[in-house]
Order: sequence, then structure tokens, then C-alpha cells
Amino acid sequence: MGSPIKENGLNAKKKYILALDQGTTSSRAILFDTLGNMVRSAQKEFKQIYPRSGWVEHDPEEILSSQLEVMKTVSSGCENEIISVGIANQRESVVVWDKTSGKSIYNAIVWQCRRTADECKRLADEGYEDLIYERTGLTLDAYFSATKLGWILENVSGAKERAKNGELLFGTVDSFLIWHLTGGRVHATDYTNAARTMLFNIHTLDWDEDLVKIFDVPKSMLPRVQPSASDFGTVCAGMPCAGIEISAAAGDQQAALAGHKCFEKGSVKNTYGTGCFLLMNTGSEPVVSKRGLITTLAASGADRPDYVLEGSVFAAGAVVQWLRDEMGIISSSAESETVAKSVNDSGGVYIVPAFTGLGAPYWDASARGTVTGLSRGVTRAHFVRAALESIAYRVFDVVHAMERDLGEKVKRISADGGAAKNNFLMSFQADILSREIIRPAFTEATALGVMYLCALSRGLCDMKTLASAPAECEIFRPHMTSEKRDALLEGWKAAVMRARMK
Repeated sequence: MGSPIKENGLNAKKKYILALDQGTTSSRAILFDTLGNMVRSAQKEFKQIYPRSGWVEHDPEEILSSQLEVMKTVSSGCENEIISVGIANQRESVVVWDKTSGKSIYNAIVWQCRRTADECKRLADEGYEDLIYERTGLTLDAYFSATKLGWILENVSGAKERAKNGELLFGTVDSFLIWHLTGGRVHATDYTNAARTMLFNIHTLDWDEDLVKIFDVPKSMLPRVQPSASDFGTVCAGMPCAGIEISAAAGDQQAALAGHKCFEKGSVKNTYGTGCFLLMNTGSEPVVSKRGLITTLAASGADRPDYVLEGSVFAAGAVVQWLRDEMGIISSSAESETVAKSVNDSGGVYIVPAFTGLGAPYWDASARGTVTGLSRGVTRAHFVRAALESIAYRVFDVVHAMERDLGEKVKRISADGGAAKNNFLMSFQADILSREIIRPAFTEATALGVMYLCALSRGLCDMKTLASAPAECEIFRPHMTSEKRDALLEGWKAAVMRARMK
């Protein structure tokens, strides 16, 4: 790739930046040289915990150990040549840990978890929905962190009292990792993660006093908030990369936005990960959505970051994992592309992957996964194709809502994430959107964004140079007729209605 990073007195061949990508299903580490080239990587999956229907948890200690393991693997033999560490993380997932021991007091409650949907309904019934959106840009939903934190404080014996006594700390996964990597010296997060908690005011850029009281959260639990590209402390002795500065932290989707260099107003990216996350940089002014999208913050080194309009789809790559792990229909994610291409259509089958409700633009916590259009002639291949098509349909829902909010059409979308490697999905996405899909040759946008943020923090590049640097990419263009597209979308709308039936 064309490098936007200047050497700045460094020997580019012997200096590296380590990006930690702590995701929903695995922990990854990618080592980049300071020209932006990937040198090596490692990945380790960890257990997904489902205590009840709609509940999703992770073991925080397993998250930490898996991240440290891959961090050690990729840094082995070149620790002295690494100049910076950066962290991207699954957003909204909540960890509460003991301030002294560092041990979590309960499993991490994951962003996908719906256990607090009733609590969100109660808060909405009490009239807090508008206030929360006005201050945070977020829809009042169990997706976000505040009610998850409240559940832990209410349901773990002694937790509320210990929190009030200053014995417990709260954080999203970035804060938990930073605290441990710095030996407990730094309890901090960045703007992008704080903005997902339903406790942070995106206009004043501080924890909101009213919301902290509404959710009954002791302020002593909350981390310090700072720009994404800034100093988060130094890795302590005994850890991999000891003595190296943690120069950046960002929620994974905002890191990916930076990885696509979407620093200009109107630029859009979509990440096809476990979920699907479509983000548009809207510049210095927040956009108020009337169609179920949320307003949040972008990652940068600025004291006042840009605003972002975002739509979240809860199940994207998770649909392919479901086909592989729970249904046993395919043996690998890559197989889904071959199987889907073996038929000309889905045979009339629609799958609505509302495993944990529907996110934007519906925000329907009670919706559940639905399959419609089954007939005796439907084969395994039709079912697999319908599953992949469901991801593209959900992205269409979000893009359509975004365009109506903005009053203008999205011209093209940059794509990344594991499922973006699926050529069938990218082609169908371009067709059903009637928009170009741009897939960079290097699709690890989250890790690349963290590397860019570290480089910004260390003064190795500036925003203007970074945004203008060329990158190799593949373009998927639409070929479907408008008549066929409209007919398919009508079928999709009918399937969604059935999934939302009470």
C-alpha cells in the first residue's frame, strides 16, 4: 500500500506498531511496520457463553489471557523494535472488576445480550428515552452498556455496596485490557467507547451527571475519557511488550472507519463482522436521526472528534457461524460462498436472523429469527444462499434509513470484516443496494485503523496525508434489474413483518 506514514527519524525496516484487535469471538494481534505493511498476526478464539435464551457472556479472564497470548506470539523476538501498542475492542460489552485484585466479579455481559430489554422498556415508560437520545445520541436499548452495568450491580451479591465504597471499577473491554496491561496504573477509555455506554454526553464530552444518577452508577467506577489517539500509559513489567507506550484505543467500528480513512464528511464504511456496522462521518455537527440510527463519535487525536451516524445489525457473520456450528449445514465459512453460487436464487426462502432481536432501524428486542418461503423443493444450497442474502438485506435496511435521514444518496460503501471476503455476498450487496461496494485489498481495517491512530499519536503522520494516501481495492458494481430488486425487497419486507409479530 502507499504509505502515508513518514519515518520521522526512525528506521522503518526495524520499527513496528502492534495492533490488538479484541473482538466478539476472538482476540487478535497484528504487527505492522511503520510503512503500514502487515508483518505477522495471530488469533485465538474464546468461549461464547449463553446462560439463557437471549443472554450472551464472555469470561473476562479468558479475554485477557487470549489477548496476551497472541500479543506475545506476534511480538516475540522483536519487542525492542516495537514503538507503540494500540487497542481496538468489541464495544458496549461490560466488565466490572475488583480495584485491588483485578479480578472480574461477573462474566462480561456482551453487546449482543438482551437480558435488560425489560429494564429499557421500564425506563422508556418513565419518559427517559428522549433525554438519553438528546445527551448520548443513542436509542434506549439493551445493546448499550448502562443497563448491563446496572444488572451486574443489582444481581451480584454485595456489588452495589462495594461499588459505592470505591472497591469496584467499570469499563468496556478496552478499559479492562488497559488496566491490566499497565499493572492497574491506568483506568481510562477513549471517546468512542465512552459514547456507547448511555452514560456519556457526546456534546460536552464528559460523563453526564443526570444519566449517572438515573442509572445509579457511582462515579468512582468510571474510567477517565480521552482522545482515541493519545497516551494510555505504558505496558508494565511482566507483560508482553513491557515498557512500550499504549498510544491509541478505539471501539472496533470507529477503528475500522479510520482504517478506511473515512476522515472526510460523507465517507461511509460497513464492517461485516459478527454483526454489521455501517458508519458515516458527518463532520463537526451531529445528525439527528428520525429512523432508528444513532449518533456517536469518530476516532481521532482531536480534543473534539467528528460525529458519526451509525446503524447496527446484530447478526451478520454470526449467521454464517450459525450455519456452521449450530446447524451443521456447512463445514467452513468459506464453503458458504461455493454453496450459494451453486443455485440461481434462494428458491423463495428468506431468513430473518433476529437471533437476539433486530437492531437498526427497527430496534425490536422481541423479534426472533424467522424462516419463510420453505417448500419441498428447497435444498441446502437455497438455505445457505438465503442466509447470506439476509446479511445484505439487513444492510439495505440501514442504508435506506441513513439516506432518508440525510436526504441524499450514499454513493459508495467501503467494506471490511471476515464476511466481506465472500464474493457472492459482496456482489449481492451491490445488487440489492444498487451501489458500488469497495473492498480494499487489505481487509483488516480495524487493526489498520488502530495502527493509523498510533501513528497519529506518535507524530508519524497527520490526518491530511493519511486521508489522501492511495490504497489497492476491488470494486463490486450492481448488475441486477430494478424490477428484480424491487420484487426481492418486497419479499424481504414481508419476512421482517413476520419476524416482528407479537
